[in-house]
Amino acid sequence: MTYTGEVKVGGPADVHELADLMISKVAVGPMNNNAYLLRCRATDEQLLIDAAAEAVTLLNLIGDDGIASVVTTHRHGDHWGALEEVVAATGARTYAGAQDAEGIPVTTDVAVADGDTIQVGRVKLTARHLVGHTPGSIALIYDDPHGHAHVFTGDCLFPGGPGRTTRPEEFNSLMDGLEVKVFGALPDETWVYPGHGNDTTLGAERPHLSEWRARGW
Repeated sequence: MTYTGEVKVGGPADVHELADLMISKVAVGPMNNNAYLLRCRATDEQLLIDAAAEAVTLLNLIGDDGIASVVTTHRHGDHWGALEEVVAATGARTYAGAQDAEGIPVTTDVAVADGDTIQVGRVKLTARHLVGHTPGSIALIYDDPHGHAHVFTGDCLFPGGPGRTTRPEEFNSLMDGLEVKVFGALPDETWVYPGHGNDTTLGAERPHLSEWRARGW
């Protein structure tokens, strides 16, 4: 089956099958948050990105194999609503951006800095610190050795523009980070998995960077 990344709350997960990694995307909660379960195909170790809401849904997705870790992309409550229950049920190690950890009411076991590596089995994810939507937001990049890159952007990048900011300096910071660490480092084929809504690619969004700068959001 072809992966589309189009999911809805109450519906099934959509699964993106890569050579070394399986990515299961599900929508949960009243704010239609995306949660992503990553499974290393070589070891079957699993990692969850954003235990956003609906712990039962997420635990059913995780299954009996459990998870080794949970990464929270940023401190906003709609992205960690089920974190406490998921961690209690699985014993997973928790990761979050160093500057956002204090805003997440579940202990962060590993405070993540820009360029840090997070492992799921034999698969490596590289964290990129993006300041603007929150002080400690992180994106996770999987540079697939068998194909194009994949990036999990939380609320920093969506189809149609960057995530919400409240002040011009926050917007400029977020845009600077995206242009240098994401668009400047990754090719157009890079698949983007956002914190809400449908997926996109960097190639689809790149032509609009100057437009976003001009409008200021």
